[in-house]
Amino acid sequence: MYDLIIIGGGAAGLSASIYALRARLDMIMIEKIGIGGQIAVTDVIENYPGYRSLSGGELTNKFESHAKDFGLKVEFGVVEQIIDKGDRKIVKTDTKTFESKSVIVASGAQPRKLEVKGEKEFTGRGVSYCATCDGPFYNGKDIVVVGGGDTAVKEAIYLSKIANRIYMVHRRDRFRAEKILQEKLLSRPAEADAPKVDFIWNSVIDEIVGGERGVEKVSVRNLQKNEKREISAEGIFIFVGIIPNTEFIDAEKDNGGFIITNDRMETSIKGVYAAGDCRNTPLRQVATAVGDGAIAAVIAEEYISNLEGKAYPKRAG
Repeated sequence: MYDLIIIGGGAAGLSASIYALRARLDMIMIEKIGIGGQIAVTDVIENYPGYRSLSGGELTNKFESHAKDFGLKVEFGVVEQIIDKGDRKIVKTDTKTFESKSVIVASGAQPRKLEVKGEKEFTGRGVSYCATCDGPFYNGKDIVVVGGGDTAVKEAIYLSKIANRIYMVHRRDRFRAEKILQEKLLSRPAEADAPKVDFIWNSVIDEIVGGERGVEKVSVRNLQKNEKREISAEGIFIFVGIIPNTEFIDAEKDNGGFIITNDRMETSIKGVYAAGDCRNTPLRQVATAVGDGAIAAVIAEEYISNLEGKAYPKRAG
């Protein structure tokens, strides 16, 4: 039996593993595809403390190397179920079954895709799902924003402070976002210092087109008239939803499927914790995922110590 199983090898999982291994917990990480998570495909990161600029792959490689220096063991597989047996947790994958005293779920989330031609090819080279991460690279440039919910409108407001021109594409004739957010975005064109915002209603993206340097234009189709037009743009930001990777756990979740935790990363299942993008957090960034992972590992260590009847040491930092 392991002391701890960490599900997911992204920033939260790797951070948790470093803390757990330093605490000398007997642990293993289960990862579905490859170490790094979603951030590994980000072309450039400029908002992680200590690094002026580096790629997502470079940063996660540093995380992985750090964890492996402490002896990180990784098992590749798809987690299908977590069974709570009180002091024992059974983790079933598509090939094996593991047993542990505690579990940290750091399985992340994935942006809902448009599933159109060119989207996969230009992800990280003009196609983005995070305005905070990639917006500054489009300073003074023309971009497309897709979506009509709270996230899409909030991110468009943020991008309107950076881009030269924004084409807002939405499949309906009105936004679904909160009224106050809509008012802020719809008023942007009237502000003297704001870039032009074009609203393209009742429309969807048919194709994303580009070349060696990245995205160059997008093909947009009007759903009512079935007419197509091309928009020249160097970037397209897609906000049509996010899907947490939490289908294998029966802990309490919100309406979006994100695991509900308290500030100690504790889920509704005793001894099971959640960290990073898979939990109901107000911000999904590398920095917050790293913090979540650290907290989850420390609290898991405390839980394990209590199970074993050991005195848990007070921490100065």
